[in-house]
Formats: sequence, structure tokens, C-alpha cells
Amino acid sequence: MKVAQCWDDGVTTDLRLAELLRRHGAKASFNLNAGLIADTSQPGWVYRDTPVWRLGWREMRQAYAGFTIANHSLTHPRLDGLAAAELQREVGEGRRRLQDFFSQPVNGFVYPFGACSAAVQEAVRDAGHTYARTTQAVAQAWPVAEAMALHPNCHFQAGDFWDRFEQARPSGVFYFWGHSYQMTTEAQWAAFEADLQRLAALAQWCEVGEIVNAAAAGAAGAVQQPGR
Repeated sequence: MKVAQCWDDGVTTDLRLAELLRRHGAKASFNLNAGLIADTSQPGWVYRDTPVWRLGWREMRQAYAGFTIANHSLTHPRLDGLAAAELQREVGEGRRRLQDFFSQPVNGFVYPFGACSAAVQEAVRDAGHTYARTTQAVAQAWPVAEAMALHPNCHFQAGDFWDRFEQARPSGVFYFWGHSYQMTTEAQWAAFEADLQRLAALAQWCEVGEIVNAAAAGAAGAVQQPGR
């Protein structure tokens, strides 16, 4: 069983999350909005009476060292309502800025608000991404029918998190997502660390892109095999 996870929005609580993940040897992707990042940390919004701050560029490299970076669009709008030119900018410019800053390929994309359409999926693919995640929970995320509409198994705070883990076993992959700012109490942080420990004992950590690439390579091999 493989387990993949990803985290949205690039907030200061990612610093604590990243250290927790490192402690347990967990892989993860962090999905960022390059157009909303200032030089240093800036206030963003309030979540359940708790202020949320965005990380600044100065903190980014240290915060996400060792993890995969994915594109969450340039400024986090609903992409399915944008004109074509603005859609291309949100998707393509967001990817370019992240690649330039982190000096690593940015192959993954996450739809803001989970909103995607055929035109949005096409723009994401045309910009060079190899997969894109929605927010639609499914019992089994693999095999992937459409890499530009990759559905996770659940949110990390889903009440049936472990039931969904068991439901995902036949596919061999369990994939969850979330926002670190949603952990507003020490009890929530402790509960998530307990989940990490349990996952580490039951499964192998992996990157979403690794699974997508392996599936694509397997499909290509199956197509080529009859011609040998």
C-alpha cells in the first residue's frame, strides 16, 4: 500500500507541518500560489477565529526543502469562470514562477476550490502539467481515468479517514489532502501525528507524481507490447 498527500496554499503553519513530516519520513507535495507570495510572511485570512498568514519567498526554500512543489494557480481564482487569456496566465505564469524560484520541475496542479471544466483541464495540460487534483473524494483514486482530474480519497480531517484508507486498499494507493491551517489546536496536531505514525507502519510514502508517471509508463508499455 502506498500513501500520498498534498497540502494547499503555502501558509506559515506549513513550517510546523513540514518538520512533522520530516520526523516521520513522510513525502508530500505543497501546492502554492506564486502571485500571492510577498517577500516576507503576510496576513491572509481568519480561519475559525485563528489568523492565517501566508509564507513569504524568503522562507520558502527552507520551509519546503525536500518536498515537491505543485502549482495552485497564480492567484487562486475559480478557473472555470475565466476568459481564455486569463486562464492561461493563471495556470502558465503560476507554474513558470514556481519553477524559476525552486529550480525544480512543477508537474502537478491543484484546482482552486476544486473547480475545473474541460477547458480548464486542457489549459492545465497545455501548460506542461502531468496531473491535476480535484477535491472530489472517491473510494479508489487509482487507476487514474484522467490525469487532469485526479480525485483524492479524502481530506485529512475526514471523519471516516481510516475507513477510506481501508476502502482504498484494492487500488494499492491512498491519497489525502488538506490545509495545515485547519489544525488550530494542539489536540488536532497530536491526532494528525498519530495518523502519520499509523500510516508509516502500514504503508509506504510516495509522491503523487511518482504514481501518475508509473501508471503512464505502464500504459505506454501495454500499448507497445503487441508490436514487438
